[in-house]
This record gives sequence, structure tokens and C-alpha cells, in this order.
Amino acid sequence: MKRAFIFPGQGSQAVGMGKALADNFRTAKAVFDEVDEALSQKLSTLMWEGPAEELTLTANTQPALMAVSLAAMRVLEAEAGLGLREHAAYVAGHSLGEYSALAAAGSLSIADTARLLRIRGNAMQNAVPVGQGAMAALLGLEYDTALEVAREAAQGEVCDAANDNGGAQVVVSGHKAAVERAVTIAQQKGAKRAVMLAVSAPFHCALMQPAADAMREALAGVAVKAPAIPVVANVEAAPITDPDAIRDALVRQVTGTVRWRECVAFMASQGVEAFHEVGSGKVLTGLVKRIAAGATASAIGTPEDVAAFKATLQG
Repeated sequence: MKRAFIFPGQGSQAVGMGKALADNFRTAKAVFDEVDEALSQKLSTLMWEGPAEELTLTANTQPALMAVSLAAMRVLEAEAGLGLREHAAYVAGHSLGEYSALAAAGSLSIADTARLLRIRGNAMQNAVPVGQGAMAALLGLEYDTALEVAREAAQGEVCDAANDNGGAQVVVSGHKAAVERAVTIAQQKGAKRAVMLAVSAPFHCALMQPAADAMREALAGVAVKAPAIPVVANVEAAPITDPDAIRDALVRQVTGTVRWRECVAFMASQGVEAFHEVGSGKVLTGLVKRIAAGATASAIGTPEDVAAFKATLQG
């Protein structure tokens, strides 16, 4: 069976995530300790005890979600005998999850990934003054129609398609007034729902250029290796393995569209039958089921999930 391992992005965080893994597996605890040390912060304590408002700060959320994903991967390797080269065709991640995918595939070290995501979170938060940007989810519109909505709403401001999540779920991002116009226009064009999102900044749009510049500089100083298996990049919706191409894709990803629908569709077209979401939550599991008819999708974020996966791998 052809498998892909996929890694969640912002919005999947929850207080307590990863604690059961750390309590039950030394390999998981070692990942959380490594991230804490890399950031000179007890991020694991914040993850397991809260407060939620502090965990939800972008600069904390991004490395925290990566830590849970990599802890789960290390446990899968140690307990279930998972080897990406033997058992997987691709890895991919949603937005910050692409960093988790790269770390899982050995392209980035865990410590470097944690530091990069801390820089990324701060840079994305600081790129646009609070209150000037916004994001909205347009539900029930196909991607091409959502692009028309964004173009019509811009009116000289920025309104870009930030996420093409699949299942007729597209997120737009940009100047607050333009995004508000997009909500109204989307409803006129037949969207089932169009809602403003409670986010701290307008991610994945042209307003994020200062953050893209910051990531170009940060990535230039980090060792990037060829991954053990191809990474399906958000901005390409295609596999990349060259370290320079990986750096470039991560920079463009900050301002570009997360082409998740196309990423999943590509992997399915290449024969992937089973998608495993590694880390916190089940957001991507739900999206995969809407995009790739006939494929299975499961989430692996707890000791019980690890045991279930081990049984399927050995079965």
C-alpha cells in the first residue's frame, strides 16, 4: 500500500497536546526537551498546562505543533518500526506543517526547525499592524470562483487566496476592508457560508512580504539536506527534493497560496491510498476524505493511535 504522511498547521493546537506521548515514550519526551532547549523556553509546559491564549500566539503555536508532530514520528519509528523510505511515498504539511514534514524526512534538524518556526511566527505576526489585515473562509465555492471573489473584492487593496483546502473550502487573506468585501461578494455568488476568521494576522498573502524576506535570510543560515523521500510543497503542489528548491518554496509559501487540495490530489494520482496525519488534531484527515475519494485517512497523535498504526503496518 502506498502511504503519505501529512502534518497539520495552525488551528490544530490544543492545550495538553502531546503530553500522553511524552508520558508514555522516552523518544517523544526527548523531542520536547530538544525543542525547549532550542528555544530557551519551556514550550512543553505551555503546551501541556496553557494558558490557551499564550499557546495560540503564532510564535508559540508554530514550533509547538511541529514538536507534537515530530514526537509522534519518533515514536512511530521506535515503536512501530516505521521507516519513511520503506513505508512512505511522500510527506507534506499544511503551511507550518511543511516544516514538520521536512524535519520528519531529515531535511531539517528538529532544533533548526523550532528556531525557524519561532522566527516565522514572529515575522508573520509583525508583518502587518494589528487590525489592518484579516482572513475569511469561503465555504461552498470552488477555487476558481473564490479567486474571482478575491479579485473583485480587492479594489486596489490586497485580497488573495490564502488556502485552497479542498471540499469547496477556500480562505482569503489581505486588507481587512477587502476581506470584508469578499465575504459579501461570496454570499452573492452563492457561498454556503462566508465568515471572518479569528486570526492575529493575514497569512499567505502579499502583505506578508516582510515575513518572506525574514525567512529568506533565516533559511540561508540553516543546513538543508535532501529529504529521505519527496516533500510535496504547498506552493508547487508537486514533489521537491533539492535543498535550494526547498528553501525557495518555504520563502514563497509565506506570501503564496497553500495549494492543499492540489497537493493531496497529486499524491492520490500517484497511487497513494493511505494518508496518515501525524500530530495534533484531525483537520487534515477530514480534508483528505473530501479531496481523495477512495483513499483512507487517519490521525496519529496519541499512544492509542500509535498502537493502531503499528497493527496496520505489521498486518
